[in-house]
Amino acid sequence: MNSRDKRQEKLVLIVEDEPQLAALMNEYLQQAAFATEIIDNGLQVVSAVRHSEPALILLDLMLPGKDGMSICRDVRSFSKVPIIMVTARVEEIDRLLGLELGADDYICKPFSPREVVARVKTVLRRSDDGNASFTKDIQLDEATYKVAIRGQSLELTAVEFQLMKILLSEPGRIFSRGQLMDGIYQDHRIVSDRTVDSHIKKLRKKIVSLDPEREYIHSVYGVGYKYENC
Repeated sequence: MNSRDKRQEKLVLIVEDEPQLAALMNEYLQQAAFATEIIDNGLQVVSAVRHSEPALILLDLMLPGKDGMSICRDVRSFSKVPIIMVTARVEEIDRLLGLELGADDYICKPFSPREVVARVKTVLRRSDDGNASFTKDIQLDEATYKVAIRGQSLELTAVEFQLMKILLSEPGRIFSRGQLMDGIYQDHRIVSDRTVDSHIKKLRKKIVSLDPEREYIHSVYGVGYKYENC
């Protein structure tokens, strides 16, 4: 199904085999001035991406013909098009993150169609800006373990600095707690998820003391954390 309009600039490929859900996302995305194309079989996705060159793909994990993980790998072999993976299970996201498929974001069902539109806009804006707008307000000095936020110096512990460095390395990417722990503890010591949460809490408190108007580190429920300047 192709509902592309010449006046619309960005095409979102909706890969979803639940007709009602696909229709709902289609309706809201069109209302937000996106062109849309719906595909309900995994075997058709790669050829559609090559032919239509979408601006973004909403890719369900469980599909007939070919699963979302395999599709994501195949698309990444020839395209950098932003991909938002959609799954019905929160616990599935941690496994997807570990596989490093190259997806740009993840959404868990059930979700509101407004949330989908907001995520699509955020990922597209991040892609268009080439990450520059997300890091222009923050500078890291690895020699002194200091961070400057909008020109104001922020002193961090070594662990807090490493956390900030990891999150800033890929703005918008969701890092699981396990990935963050591996990054800040090179000796692979065994620590609990609460340890990361505690470090993040302290880091946020320091950042808020300098810039209370913005939220830089965002929690993704049941998954981990990501950096976005908004």
